[in-house]
Amino acid sequence: MRRSLYVAVIIAGLSAIVEAQGPTDWTQWRGPARDGVIASFTPPPTWPDALVKRWNVEIGTGYATPIVVGDRVYQFSRIGENETMTAFDAANGKQLWQGGYPAPFTMLKATEAHGPGPKATPIFFDNRLYSIGMTGTVTAWDAVSGRQLWQKPGDPKNVPLYTTHSFSPIVERGTVIFHLGGDSNGAITAFDLVSGAEKWKWTGDGPGYGSPIITEVAGTRHLVTITQSKVVGLDAGTGALLWERPFVSSNKVNSGTPVAQGATVILSGGGLPLVAFAIGRTGTQWSTETLWENADIRPFFTDQVLAGDVLVGLSQRNSGQYYGADLASGRLLWTSEGRQAAKAALQRAGHLIFILESEGELVVARESKTAFDVVKRYKVADQETWSQPAISGNRIFVKDVSTLTLWTIE
Repeated sequence: MRRSLYVAVIIAGLSAIVEAQGPTDWTQWRGPARDGVIASFTPPPTWPDALVKRWNVEIGTGYATPIVVGDRVYQFSRIGENETMTAFDAANGKQLWQGGYPAPFTMLKATEAHGPGPKATPIFFDNRLYSIGMTGTVTAWDAVSGRQLWQKPGDPKNVPLYTTHSFSPIVERGTVIFHLGGDSNGAITAFDLVSGAEKWKWTGDGPGYGSPIITEVAGTRHLVTITQSKVVGLDAGTGALLWERPFVSSNKVNSGTPVAQGATVILSGGGLPLVAFAIGRTGTQWSTETLWENADIRPFFTDQVLAGDVLVGLSQRNSGQYYGADLASGRLLWTSEGRQAAKAALQRAGHLIFILESEGELVVARESKTAFDVVKRYKVADQETWSQPAISGNRIFVKDVSTLTLWTIE
């Protein structure tokens, strides 16, 4: 294990454990269930004209979503040449600890505008944090002290050219799962949560620009994810390939996180048509069957959220246009005006949709089957916001290009 470049700073009176996960915690990519749903939120009787800015700290570059657990917020970022994990007091932004390791990285010319990462969001589980950096370094951190519990060094010579480890890890029954390696020989790998020992590996394709989900079908837990050229279903316990489908975007950068309801999976990204397919089994053989496809809806680097039986997202058409699609048929129900946003992060709380646009504006909209129904718009960043926000109760944590800010709804 590499020695940390930073000394953990422990605040006097620091509790021995982090609070148990609660309904307002945001513990991983797209939230507790990886579906963009905010489990506990009470809207104000009247929406204020502005949000209250509580604190703001410089924290370095990166796309990772802030991780919120009780009265702490964790941010994975790049500071100089080091990939860094930092813990803050959520109430006042005071740093509790910071740990890191050297991770020099040179961006491709075509991707310099996106910044040097890291791109993947860590996951919090059982008082530990698990992260992956731009060169594939996997680290397990103690969430109380910041101590590195174990680490798997990455290979700077074997990095996916464009996706650069954007696969946010997922925890599954005693393991944490990552997509490692480069374009031609990337391996989806499961490590033991405590020891870091490798449990299984699948080497069928390199990583795409997206993250996995797990859905259970006929008693089998499927890890569903996009790769460089496919969408695959792996046995989440063994890594065995259950099924696969071709999935190649026009720009060769597959993107997106699947949305699932049992055996039904909805997927799009990289400008490909929105598609729904069903996972089925005959005897011991698994397969997939296309249910519908809508070529008029082509999301690009924006994940969707389910609002009842309506799928809401942002299409690349008309320079960024929100849409609502019928979940059962894929039929387009409504579209917004064009030129809304280049990219956006969507989350749902009850009958409300929160949208953080990449230009730094937070949009609050009502769930609807007929229109894009905006309640309020709030400016929450002066720099671009490429990360998903973490909404916890009345707290909204926003990571922009280089800072982390807490806004509250009063």
